[in-house]
Amino acid sequence: MMRKVKNYGIVLLVIGGISYGVYLFAQSVAPKGEDMSQSIPLLEATHIATDSPLGEYNSNPPTSGPHYGQTARSGFRSEPVSDQNIIHNLEHGDVWIAYHPRISEAMKEGLKQFAAAKVIITPREENETDIALVAWGRLDTFTIEGGVLPEQRIQDFITRYSNKGPERVPGASGGI
Repeated sequence: MMRKVKNYGIVLLVIGGISYGVYLFAQSVAPKGEDMSQSIPLLEATHIATDSPLGEYNSNPPTSGPHYGQTARSGFRSEPVSDQNIIHNLEHGDVWIAYHPRISEAMKEGLKQFAAAKVIITPREENETDIALVAWGRLDTFTIEGGVLPEQRIQDFITRYSNKGPERVPGASGGI
């Protein structure tokens, strides 16, 4: 009888230890800050030809809507990429970090740490602020204060919204 109680106790301790480890891991990868993004009403996600008129979007940068059939490669880019290519990436669950070209070279270097599969970083002259964090139906825009890149805010956005598009395509996006 005592042996059974001891075995049950050991099993409970092991289960408790594993549960606590899973809890700690979940806490370490969970977003740490407040979600500063806003939800943007979704537009119809239709593929359009590259020579088609573009129509209107309901956010700057756009978070959904008509887009080209070709995606853009993930990673850091120093040249602009068409919004309509990147909208297709967003549909696949990618996150887009659009930076205004006026930001400093140091800030651009700081953004490179976020370049990964499912994250595309591009300059965008049309931005109204220094940085726009964009996912399917989500947008967070801000101006860099005091020359400090808000790394945690950016990482939290990626953590929250990566792989949340209506078409989940694993791995890095191919494309232009």
